[in-house]
This record gives sequence, C-alpha cells and structure tokens, in this order.
Amino acid sequence: MEVNNVELEVVSGNASQFPTSNLIEIAFAGKSNVGKSSLINTLINRRALARTSSQPGKTQTINFYNVENQMYFVDLPGYGYAKVSKEQRQQWGSFIETYLHERPQLKLILLLVDIRHTPSEQDHMMYQWMKHYGFPIIVIATKMDKLKRSQVSHHIAMVRQGLHMTEDEILIPFSAVTKQGKDEIWEKLDQTLSL
Repeated sequence: MEVNNVELEVVSGNASQFPTSNLIEIAFAGKSNVGKSSLINTLINRRALARTSSQPGKTQTINFYNVENQMYFVDLPGYGYAKVSKEQRQQWGSFIETYLHERPQLKLILLLVDIRHTPSEQDHMMYQWMKHYGFPIIVIATKMDKLKRSQVSHHIAMVRQGLHMTEDEILIPFSAVTKQGKDEIWEKLDQTLSL
C-alpha cells in the first residue's frame, strides 16, 4: 500500500474513547522500548508521527492512527516496565485486555520482541494469551541491525523457542534503521486488508 495520509485520530485513556468507526485495526503490542513507535513510523514513511521515547513506560494511552482511511494502526501501552507502580501496571493490563476483547474490528496483532534477547516471561505470557483467545498474531523481531549477520538465524531460533512458536507461526525480523522487514510486514497487512 502506498501511504500518503496518516493521522493520529484518537488518543484513548479509557474504553469510552475508542473510535466508533468500523475500519479494521492492526494492534502493535510489546514491552516498553521494544520499538513499536519506530515500526509504525517506518511503515507509514514518517519520521515522528508516532512518538518514540528513550523513557520506557511513556505510552500510557492507546493511540489510534488512521492510515489512508482504510485501517487503524493501534499503538498499545508497553508492558514490563519495572519503574511503574504495580497498581498502574494492573490498570494498563486490564485496559489492554478490554481493548483486545471489545474490538471486533481487530484483525491482526503484531507482537514485537527484541531479537537480541531471549523473550521475557511477559512476552511469552502475552503471546500464549493471544493465541489462547484466537487472535491472529505475527511476531516482529526488532532491532535486527544490532546483530551481526552471522548471529541472526541463532537469535531467530532463540525467539521462536522462547515464545514456544510452532513452525507455521510467522516471525519477521525487522530493523527501523535499515528498513529490513518493512515490505514483508506490509505484504501481511495487505493480505489482512483483503480478507
């Protein structure tokens, strides 16, 4: 898809603020600082529409980006940031869960994990939880440019094993720096749009 028109349409602090439109939704989930905003910016060819931050736990809202009036990219709050209070983490968790369960427009979840590290317990729980509820998921292994080429296949296997992925489940390595993986991700998004 050629992307020319994108806007941050809704910044939602609670479920009553979710859009009423029936556009399909693609959700971006993952730990704080895993690169969700960088992935969104890369996919829509913008430098800073989705705000990137070096401060984990910055995104506390669910942000809906209208892409060409054809779909929403939905940026979910990052999980797993230790400096946020337990109570706040629980609020975010139930907020995200409410979103996932109440949006029939949600057609695909991109779960981002850092390719350099073994997936955390929270990554594994999130992946298995989404599978349990039957959500279509693609794992995006971010920050691929930080690895040597010789390390990539080992780290892909490590991520797959850490999430207990089956062979037919999709993982796409991605780099916001080199744009590797961008076309493959768009191919999957276009397939989702045409369903």
